Amino acid sequence: MKFVVLLLGLAIIAFAVKYELEGPGRTPSAHTAPKQQLDNVRDKAHDLEKQLQKAADEAGRNTEQR
Repeated sequence: MKFVVLLLGLAIIAFAVKYELEGPGRTPSAHTAPKQQLDNVRDKAHDLEKQLQKAADEAGRNTEQR
């Protein structure tokens, strides 16, 4: 009987801790939103770097032709 009470008490404590850490309205996907935003920023930075390199290469070719 003591074992069942102990087990039930630990389950309640674990649930309370989980509830406090995650909050009532959070979903597991909410934790991936910042990562997704960071990935989007990295992708945009990579695209911008490609555009700038292309523009620099084109400018270099134009100055060589003159």
